[in-house]
Parts: sequence; structure tokens; C-alpha cells
Amino acid sequence: MKILVTGSAGFIGFHLSIALLKKGHEVVGLDNLNNYYDVDLKYARLIETGIDPTEIAWNKEVRSIKYNLYKFIKLNLEDKRELMAFCKKNNFDVVINLAAQAGVRYSILNPDAYIQSNLVGFLNLLEVCRHNKVKHLIYASSSSVYGLNEQIPFSVEHSTNHPVSLYAATKKANELMAHSYSYLYKLPTTGLRFFTVYGPWGRPDMAYFLFADSIMAEKPIQVFNYGKMKRDFTYIDDIIEGIINVLEKPATSCKKWNGKQPHASSSIAPYCVYNIGNNKPVELMIFIKELEKNIGKKARIEMKGMQPGDVIATWADVDDLIKKFNYKPNTTIQSGLKKFTDWYKGYYSIKELSQLRVETV
Repeated sequence: MKILVTGSAGFIGFHLSIALLKKGHEVVGLDNLNNYYDVDLKYARLIETGIDPTEIAWNKEVRSIKYNLYKFIKLNLEDKRELMAFCKKNNFDVVINLAAQAGVRYSILNPDAYIQSNLVGFLNLLEVCRHNKVKHLIYASSSSVYGLNEQIPFSVEHSTNHPVSLYAATKKANELMAHSYSYLYKLPTTGLRFFTVYGPWGRPDMAYFLFADSIMAEKPIQVFNYGKMKRDFTYIDDIIEGIINVLEKPATSCKKWNGKQPHASSSIAPYCVYNIGNNKPVELMIFIKELEKNIGKKARIEMKGMQPGDVIATWADVDDLIKKFNYKPNTTIQSGLKKFTDWYKGYYSIKELSQLRVETV
């Protein structure tokens, strides 16, 4: 298939693009390379996929020197005219939308960025899929949509009507927008609610990455709600396996769906929503101890109260994904964090050496 992966210079998009290429798919990656976090890391991911950073320019397709079925384009989803022209020319079979303005806490400070990227950008993608008869749209939702819901594990049949951050609200809006297009235009859409994804090449704004930075630098780490938090940490390889399994089976109409007793995760339209997580929540303090062990240093911990927009626990009920797609998340925290810290030490030692060479010259 010919597949568009948006957010391809991001953490999940980078890993997914490589996995799809190894399966023989033709992939075009799209990213605007914004500076929400370290742009050098985004460029480093692109270099890993064979994209020459010196060739990158707005609305220019750059072919990989490593994968002959991979191209990259720097583009904003908000630029509807350019996006429509680009997608019409490429005639994609599948679109996987991982591009978004991420971050719960950042949404409190910069709400406008979330409206433009997560709502306007997503609408433009829906229009692209509608007008180009895309066979399947897969898009990233988030565990954040569960908001004030306290029933655990989180089920796709639980209420998601009480978000506690604008980020979460935009992800819930994406699900509603997708359903309307599935119903009106018979566009198969699949939403995936990601649960705290971690691993090599991860996002520097995520807690586990910030913890690693501070522990390595022997600086204090801030632990919110006095450490009484649980997260369904999910290793990147398990996430990628789930996405690829879903890719091969587009959403279909649920024949048993009943408007008088409607299921929230399916529809008479070709629409589905799934949780994608590890289904094994871990206490935050246990996670930190494992990180300390792998880094080889003790954390200096500053206990803090609850942060606005945060939730105490996440736990994914992934039964639907297991039944329909044989999803098997099997990476333990011990194994996953070792892989992350091994990468982390290697990446930053190489980066420091390269910076030292530049300063010396």
C-alpha cells in the first residue's frame, strides 16, 4: 500500500515509518518540524530514515537514501490548499495521522496551538481522505480523553465527556469529527487511544525522559501528587505492532449496533475506537526506581501536589484489540526501560562528542 504518515519526525511516527517500510509498503512522511521540543532530535530521526536535512524545504518531497520506498515532506496540516494538492498527486491508500500539538500541561499555556493543529489540521485531513477516496484513516487519540472518569481499567465504553485539559478535548473532538465523516462519506476511520508510550527516540517532554535528564545531570526531579500516581506505560514496539495490525483491517459497520443502546466504540458507520496500552499500570515510584537502576544514579526527588489537567491513574482495557487483532503487548517495564536508557546514553554521548568537535573547529 501507499501510506501517508503524518508526524513522521515524531516519536511514534518515526518508528512506524520504519516498520511499514520493512513490510514493503511505500511510505511518505509528513511533518512541520515545529520547535515544541528539541528539533535536533527530530532531524536525527529523519537522518536515521535516510533523509538529508540539507534537502528539506517547505512543500518539497525529499527521497530517502536508505529506503527506496520512503519520501519526506515538510508541510503544515493547517495549509489546506498545499495539503490537498500534495495528497491528490500521491493518491494514498491509507492515511495514519500522528501529527498533533502534544502535551497536557502545554495546552494550558498555549491553547491556540491545539485548535490550529489538532482541530483545523485534522479537519483538513478528513477532507483529503473524503475527496481522494482513501481506504482507511487511522488517527491518534489519547488516554487523556477519559478525564474525570474514575472507573478502571478504562474501557472504550466508558464516558469521555468530562476532559480536564484542552488537549484531551481536542482528541475527543477528533473522534467525533471522524465519526461524522465515517457516517456521511463511508470513510473507514479507526481511532487509537494511546497510553503513555515510551522507548528509544522518545519525546523529551514526557515525564520518563525528563526524569532521565535530571537524574543524569544530578538535578532534582518533580514528582506530582506526592508520587501517588499510576500509569499504563506502553513500550513503543507494542504500540507499533498494534497500529500495523489495525492497518490491515479497516473499520466496518457494526451490524449489531443499536441506536437505542449505542456502543460508544463502534457504529453503523465504518468507525471504531480502541485503547492501545500495556494493560498493566505501574506505580510511578516503582518506575523511577527502575530508571535509577538502569542509569546507575539515585534521583533527587521533590514531591509536589497534583498538577492542573493531570489524572491520578491510567489503565487500558485492551480486550477489543486482543480479540479483533490478536494484540499482545509483552514488553516489561524492566526490559523497556533498559532499552530506553541504553539508547539515551548512546544518543547523548554521540551528540556531546559532535558538539565538542564543532566547538574545537
